[in-house]
Amino acid sequence: MITNTIPAGAKLRIVGDVHGDINAFRYATATDRFIVQLGDLIDHGPDSAATLRLMADLVETQRGLFLLGNHELKLARALSGNSVRYDPVVQETVAQLDDALKARAMRLIADAPVWLQHGSALFVHGGFHTEMLAGPPPPIEGRPYGALARALYGEPTGRTQDDGYPERSLRWVDRIPRGITVYCGHDRRSQDGRPYVRHGHLGGVAVFLDTGAGKGGHLSWIDLP
Repeated sequence: MITNTIPAGAKLRIVGDVHGDINAFRYATATDRFIVQLGDLIDHGPDSAATLRLMADLVETQRGLFLLGNHELKLARALSGNSVRYDPVVQETVAQLDDALKARAMRLIADAPVWLQHGSALFVHGGFHTEMLAGPPPPIEGRPYGALARALYGEPTGRTQDDGYPERSLRWVDRIPRGITVYCGHDRRSQDGRPYVRHGHLGGVAVFLDTGAGKGGHLSWIDLP
């Protein structure tokens, strides 16, 4: 039975946004550590289909899990026939999937946690919300809002960037309580190719692991005790 939980006592490898960079993902997952991937497995890189298959193998053999990212949610909606912003990277990903993999991906995405707390660590794709410390996420029904929207998309500033996407703020880092470390992806914040660490006003910490895999950068990961 697939439970999408972290085994007790497991040593963890936390992997950032992959975006279809299958060679890097194979390298990152060649370990006996339990894999926690932070979402956005697909789109942009050369082989989203192979990336999905590898993640599915890890989940189904209980050697890893992935957090729901906005790109996985968009793929699920596209495969379900719902209206999405159907840009070229989404079209390319869908074109790579055969019917069997589409069905497998839909099952995996439906079961993926939106956030997951493990001791003093909280794993999420987009950004932190204080409600995440109160318990597991509710199901997504319709348009995500509140903590679900924060988990998938981060915190918008209300302004739009030149690429047409919302500008995002890091104000949420200042709301992380002392003793909690949030591991996330979504935003490529690093300026030196290494995961970006930011300390908040309350003493909490955010670690950003998106370093541009599939978009001209590379894949980053961190091993936890």
